[in-house]
Amino acid sequence: MQLQESGEMYLETILILSQKKPSVRSVDVGEYMGFSKPSVSRAVGLLRQGGFLIMRQDGELILTDAGREIAEKIYERHTVLTDMLIRLGVPPETAAQDACKIEHDVSDETFRAIKQHLKQYA
Repeated sequence: MQLQESGEMYLETILILSQKKPSVRSVDVGEYMGFSKPSVSRAVGLLRQGGFLIMRQDGELILTDAGREIAEKIYERHTVLTDMLIRLGVPPETAAQDACKIEHDVSDETFRAIKQHLKQYA
């Protein structure tokens, strides 16, 4: 199943929240992303159907291996691209917002080149 940008964003958000707290629930995702309960519920259902997410009986959201792989990939892109834009002189808040837009569309080849380039100047 091919994920759209919104699905990637949900997975990334669950990953980020799971690094900050011991248990992540739909309400946490909605608060973090600023989305309504019905929107989050629909997205969680689709991610569960796609095999990217498990919801325990107590409501805790757990990334599957496939979900975690995508979430980590997107999160790495976000952090690397944000860092690159900040190094170019973009204010941090703008850099983070722009990186969020770029991270879903940049090819693997281009992203590898960006990472390689940044390593040379680290």
